[in-house]
Amino acid sequence: MKFTTIILCTALVLGGCSSETLSTQHSGAVASAHPLATQAGIDILNAGGNAFDAAVATAAVLAVVEPYSAGMSGGGFWLLHDAKQQKNIFVDAREKAPLQAHRDMYLDDAGNIIPKLSINGPMAAAIPGQAAAFAHLAKQYGKLPLKTSLASAIEIANNGFATDHHYAKLATYRKDALNQYPAAAKIFLDKGQVPQTGYIIKQPDLANTLQAIADNGFDGFYKGKVAQQLVNQVQKDGGIWQLADLEKYTVIEREPIVSQYQKHTIISAPPPSSGGIAIAQMLNMLESLQPELNWETLNEADQVHLLSEVMRRAYFDRAHYLGDPDFVDVPQETLLNKNYNATLAQTIDMDKATDSKTLGSQIQLLEGFHTTHLSVLDKDGNRVSATLSINLPFGSAYLAKGTGVLLNNEMDDFSSKPGVPNAYGLVGNEANAIAPEKRPLSSMTPSFVENEKQIAILGTPGGSRIITMVFLGMLEHLQNNPVEHWVDKKRFHHQYLPDVIQHEPDTFSEDVKQTLQAKGHKLKNVGRKYGNMQAILLDKTNNQVSAAADKRAVGHAQIQ
Repeated sequence: MKFTTIILCTALVLGGCSSETLSTQHSGAVASAHPLATQAGIDILNAGGNAFDAAVATAAVLAVVEPYSAGMSGGGFWLLHDAKQQKNIFVDAREKAPLQAHRDMYLDDAGNIIPKLSINGPMAAAIPGQAAAFAHLAKQYGKLPLKTSLASAIEIANNGFATDHHYAKLATYRKDALNQYPAAAKIFLDKGQVPQTGYIIKQPDLANTLQAIADNGFDGFYKGKVAQQLVNQVQKDGGIWQLADLEKYTVIEREPIVSQYQKHTIISAPPPSSGGIAIAQMLNMLESLQPELNWETLNEADQVHLLSEVMRRAYFDRAHYLGDPDFVDVPQETLLNKNYNATLAQTIDMDKATDSKTLGSQIQLLEGFHTTHLSVLDKDGNRVSATLSINLPFGSAYLAKGTGVLLNNEMDDFSSKPGVPNAYGLVGNEANAIAPEKRPLSSMTPSFVENEKQIAILGTPGGSRIITMVFLGMLEHLQNNPVEHWVDKKRFHHQYLPDVIQHEPDTFSEDVKQTLQAKGHKLKNVGRKYGNMQAILLDKTNNQVSAAADKRAVGHAQIQ
């Protein structure tokens, strides 16, 4: 599907856009990874709901139609702007390790990692945050009953949705894992095979679980019948969940990361996301080099070189210092300090790629790559940027029978064996070691960019590449390019280790490749397009709203 770009100025119908009507006369918009989810959000806005209600409705439908990306066993980060309070809020609904989890739970008696134990099956699943987020947003910020916001998801779960080529691609990736668990294979495959496009998937058990949440909020999932079913099935099949794990789950409201780049304010995700700090560091490094070295005026090869070098340094710090702030001391003040980042930038040689080993000890953080994102704006200026995940496509591939809940495998986002080199000589991060009730480090980076004239809402899935995708999207916005350019931007990525520039096919010309290689860069074509950005732009000078969905998948953007 091609990107969708829509522009509307409601006030034109009312006789012209004027500065007096900036706060109330623009339209709402929803951009998400699936047309059914976008429509659910628009329907809620039209029914009198606000951006927070619409975000819940959109995310709930994504939990039904994107079992490969999101779900009721997942979690995520919700960046909110409450227009009435003029306040930004970050809702951390990341999954938590079970109470019986421990640092060495995925190691055998010899201290070696047990293959796939943290990837497939109930032992891979952390305690979900998705249902708690729905209940929290509806109660604290929404205007409509949770039952109203979940109605579309319940209907689609009962009546079914048609699979598409994107579903088929990701089901192919996880077909063998799904076939290990008959309850999951029965729903998500067609007699053990990847369904043909147009195959109808019905999930009546998931509809019942969603109905329990609609009727009873938090308690509908974390207590009572659904909770008991989840725990019984997980324990029956070898997992370690307890009722206490579910009952004790809480979302946490945290202060977003706020940074400045020239006249722009960037609001983004704090730890346990690494995204907001890394974005701030990269922009701080670029700003410190100006005006002598302005990234916007460089030729393509030099620009890619410079951007890759700031990515490299931000990811070095990410690997070494970041984790769940409730468990580790993250040196946030230092990492955000402009002088510190200026010092990092001074180590960049524009003629030569840095050898990542010279930055310090080798640590690499690995994480799942399939996630989803939604962006929402309402007519009153409330907005949501939310990135949600169950980790790998179809999570752990294990479905808790009778609940319709496909469990995540977010435990694999922890470092299974910190401090010990793996087969590639890479050492896991001690700050991200497993501990009971700890939240694994993430790259999910829901963000806003604001100045006097415009407000941008953006984010994307993509594992460790999320941060650089959002960074490149922001740079498109900072150059005043239209919203479709943000989502359509050809992507490249450097994450410190492995010491290569990863890129989509056809991102660079042969001349650019040769110039980068002459500087010492190693290039790796990842062989596919990646990411699925969803973005909205509000131009406050004329009340125009534009929205775009990434053409790499099947998403849709729509104006209210």
